[in-house]
Amino acid sequence: MIEVKMEGAVQVIRLNRPDKKNAITTEMYKDITEALSRDDEAIGCNLLLGVPGTFSAGNDIGDFMKFAMGGEVGGWVAEFLKVLPNLPKPTIAGVDGLSVGVGATMLMHCDMVVASTQATFQTPFVNLGLVPEAGSSMLAPMMMGRARAFELLCLGETFSAERAREAGLVNKVVAPEELEEEALDLATRIARMPSEALHLSRTLLRGDRGPLEERIAEEIQLFGERLRSDEAKQAFIAFMQKTG
Repeated sequence: MIEVKMEGAVQVIRLNRPDKKNAITTEMYKDITEALSRDDEAIGCNLLLGVPGTFSAGNDIGDFMKFAMGGEVGGWVAEFLKVLPNLPKPTIAGVDGLSVGVGATMLMHCDMVVASTQATFQTPFVNLGLVPEAGSSMLAPMMMGRARAFELLCLGETFSAERAREAGLVNKVVAPEELEEEALDLATRIARMPSEALHLSRTLLRGDRGPLEERIAEEIQLFGERLRSDEAKQAFIAFMQKTG
């Protein structure tokens, strides 16, 4: 489900659940969170990857239904969301194919994103009766402007790789067969840079994380409230009937 290995000084974290389009389960959140939280001198950079044709379809819908019944977002999902603003190591993502929901919003915390020409980005939160998460309600308007952020986060429009690059979510677009090599080369280059100078520069660029942490906590609370709503439950039932 989650494969973690070292490629030189690069920690490669791969989502590997292709039969479910890399939908993220609670156990997967645990493994990703633990990997991203490692402040190990041997790690110069993290690299997030999916599988050919799929980065992630977002949160596992079965887990979403469990959350809806319980009416809260907690455990490793909350831990994952809370660790994103303070990733101890530079983090790069290589995105091929589908990138939905949290599979898209987590990218806003990466230092750089490389996408293939067949990558697509979508966040259907409102269509499911929910609200944006992972700090995206703050980061997306800062990154791409309020109008485009509304289009992505509220309207649920699908952004192509090139549209995502124009919006500032993606740094570089390459052919699918070049994606992983390109992303690993970039991560390796970053890992070889003077570590203390890079750490200080990255800290300056990221700025005060307090407001972002507060926004994530606010989103988690609202997300839990929305999961208890009839609107969300009806949307989930309709989604399950459509996909089942």
